[in-house]
Amino acid sequence: IIIKKTILKQLIMNQLKIKNEALQCAKKINDAIKDKEFFTEPFKHIVVDDFFSKNFAAELLNKFPRTDENVWERTHDEDIEIKLRTNWSSEFDIPDGIVDAIRILNSSLILKAMSKQFQINKLIPDPYFSGGGLNVTVNSGLLGVHVDGNYHDATALNRRINAIVYLNPGWKDGWGGEFGLYDSTGEKLLKKVAPLFNRLVIFDTNDYSFHGLPDPLNFPSNEVRKSIILYYYTKEGRPESQTRIDQPHSALWKKRGNRDKRGNESRDFQ
Repeated sequence: IIIKKTILKQLIMNQLKIKNEALQCAKKINDAIKDKEFFTEPFKHIVVDDFFSKNFAAELLNKFPRTDENVWERTHDEDIEIKLRTNWSSEFDIPDGIVDAIRILNSSLILKAMSKQFQINKLIPDPYFSGGGLNVTVNSGLLGVHVDGNYHDATALNRRINAIVYLNPGWKDGWGGEFGLYDSTGEKLLKKVAPLFNRLVIFDTNDYSFHGLPDPLNFPSNEVRKSIILYYYTKEGRPESQTRIDQPHSALWKKRGNRDKRGNESRDFQ
């Protein structure tokens, strides 16, 4: 009985710890200062440093899977996408030490904060983790300039927001891997955001929010670019001003003539 009470107490304490962490994270999003942390050009985005508490972020980094572990899907399209990402299909695939961060990022506290700042009501996270999860870009890896897919087959929802947490301690100028924000045609780079450790980036994803890291990484041989990337959806479609293609589509790549990897503008959907 004493052991059971101890375990129960630990569970309650851990729950409170995660809730307090989530409250602090949501506050940082809510309090993002205009033109310092919250920006409207070239499309709405937030950049918040020291997003998680110091110990929480350190544990995330400590539990981040090695590149030789059997948790990664590898993509190698030389001109547009060379990276690794996790193949989660549910929250039960998420490693201990990482799952609490995902719980926080997908919590109603964070959803409400993002909804308020981006003026997008009724945001919903993705329990299927379709494309979301952990990402790694190795040396010489890249991600071409593109706009994201707009439709979630499993739920028939519309993609509206991306959130990224970078986990790259010691990052230096010259390593590359900055998040690039482009003009509405994808031609001109307007801003770079360094992938600093424990930095949160949230941005409005639509048919004109071109972004990427098209220059091959120049990280040291013993370093990789690490991040958590999650996507958020609404039942309501994107506004007309943010829509170039009405039909569901995959990521559309600038180097492919604003078409997907199969050469199409739209795609079949369920």
